[in-house]
Formats: sequence, C-alpha cells, structure tokens
Amino acid sequence: MATVLSLSGSPSATSRTARLLRHLDARLTAQGHEVIPLDVRTLPAAALLGADFSHPAIVRAKALVEQADGVVVGTPVYKAAYSGLLKSLLDLLPQYALTGKTVLPLATGGSVAHVLAIDYALRPVLSSMGAAHIVQGWFTLDKDITVEPDGGVSVAAGAAEALEQVVDQFSAALGHPRTTVLAAAS
Repeated sequence: MATVLSLSGSPSATSRTARLLRHLDARLTAQGHEVIPLDVRTLPAAALLGADFSHPAIVRAKALVEQADGVVVGTPVYKAAYSGLLKSLLDLLPQYALTGKTVLPLATGGSVAHVLAIDYALRPVLSSMGAAHIVQGWFTLDKDITVEPDGGVSVAAGAAEALEQVVDQFSAALGHPRTTVLAAAS
C-alpha cells in the first residue's frame, strides 16, 4: 500500500516513545504498509547540531522523508514542547519536505499538563512543512506504557484503544492516492 516513515524524536536509547512507535509500526505493517523506522538519536550529533546538510546520514534521512507517503512523528514532551532532537532534524529538512504527505503526530509524557503539545507545538511545524493531511494525533502518558522484558511494550487498555483508532485513521488516510488528496484540496 504505502511507505511510512516512523520517526522517533526521543534522545533516549531506552525510550518509551521509540518502543511505542515500533509497537505501532507492527500494526501498520499488518495493514499492508511498508514501515521504515528512523530513530533521530542514531544520526550523528555533530551533523545535526552543526547543520551539516551534506552529511551522508542527513542526506539519507532527507531521502527517507522524500520517499515516504506518510510519516508518523513520535516525540517525548519536554518543557511543553516536542524534543530538541526532533527539532534539530526538522530544521535540516527542506521547508516543504512534508508536501503531499499524510502525517500522524504522537507524543508521550509524564503529565496530562503536556497533552496540548501536539496541537500547540508540533502540529504548526508539521503544517508549515507542507503536510497534505495531519490526522488526529495522540498523547500517551508514560504510566500507560509498560516496557516488557523482551523490549516490547504493552499499553494500558484505554490508551491502547485510542492509539489503535488514530493509527487506523492514519492508515485509512494513506489508502487514498496522493493525486486524489491533492485534487480534493484544489
């Protein structure tokens, strides 16, 4: 069906955010999508912070965004906003890197006080980058994500159901060819 870039903006190797994304990647794969995971933390810090647009890892990340039909953007919330690591990558992408793409914003955090970070911090940036369609995002509390001994995650029942719904909406939005979405917007 569609190619999906699953982008984790967490700086932590033991991130609940990244593990939650990999869990959701499996659902998208089961629905017939090709999912390509990218943990921004694996990109060279010097290239990200030094804005080295020509670094091979940055060029590859830009190519992955360009080739994707849809992008799942996951981030932990710090100081009521998405991670600085995610910001570093987004700043290196072309201004309209998300043009014609369907985007699903997801966030994790320790308090419901951060629930609006998706709508007030992340969504405007994704929109400014030309996303054709930003589906309803979802904020998941850290306490609702349990890391299993095998490295996977389990999600509390209410949160799991909500996540399944937003992932299914994203998947359905990907089912429409880009030309249909663009033609409808004209």
